[in-house]
Amino acid sequence: MPEVTVVDACRRDGAGGSPTAVVDDAPFTDEERCCIPTELGTSHAVFLRATRIERRRPAYTLRFFTAHGELPACGHGTVAALAVLAEREGGDQDYRAVLRTAHRRFDGRASRNGDGLTASFDPGPVSLRSAGGPELRAVASSLGLTKDAVGDYACVASNGRPRLLLPLRSRAALAELAPDSTLLRAACDRYGLLGCYAYSPPNRHGRAAARMFAPSIGVPEDIANANSTACLAAHAAGFGTYRLAVDMGDHLGSPSTVTATVHRDRTGHRIRVGGQAAIVRKVMR
Repeated sequence: MPEVTVVDACRRDGAGGSPTAVVDDAPFTDEERCCIPTELGTSHAVFLRATRIERRRPAYTLRFFTAHGELPACGHGTVAALAVLAEREGGDQDYRAVLRTAHRRFDGRASRNGDGLTASFDPGPVSLRSAGGPELRAVASSLGLTKDAVGDYACVASNGRPRLLLPLRSRAALAELAPDSTLLRAACDRYGLLGCYAYSPPNRHGRAAARMFAPSIGVPEDIANANSTACLAAHAAGFGTYRLAVDMGDHLGSPSTVTATVHRDRTGHRIRVGGQAAIVRKVMR
């Protein structure tokens, strides 16, 4: 009987966040892994498996599941996993680990922040392309949007799976979204999209708001989505914004904030994304 740790990932001002189940992996079937989010009332579950020491740091393989199946990546799941590892192994020191998924290896960090932790990681390179007219119209229509509500420079971004980054004119337009999940799923499936990340324009301090809809993977709306925020950071860097704090989850009654920074090195733009996290309970299944 595994112990499941529930972490509120990407909290805002010490509250809210996205409840995420974290489990030490075992010889579960994928069907059993998919049951855990449903049983625990979380949108996602992340499974940890210790591998070996790499670069003088502990190394872990991560796998991510929703009730509908496995995902190649999950940003707030990574934040939750780092919080659990730091609580177990970090003591009072800043924690560092090497993390692996099926497709990549990257570094993760966590440090204590009052009663909680702040975690961040390297989400990997982001590819960007302009959104085509048909896919943009299909997704916007499924969200109940008129042409006037959509801002400029919509794009498709990917750091694993493509998703539409949809700019809206204001936070008010974002708050008023009324998606038709059936139509949105059909549009995303037709154009090979993970989902739609609708956002308001960042202000001069890099503060923005966003809502992420991904009914194709069983998540009608995500409380927090770090990988999509990393994609937005890559997009915003092209317009001179290098630091973001994106508010999410308000419509779902669980305020969350995801942070992202971009800096340039010899290989191009490098992104770090993360947020605050707190362990809220442990459950024996």
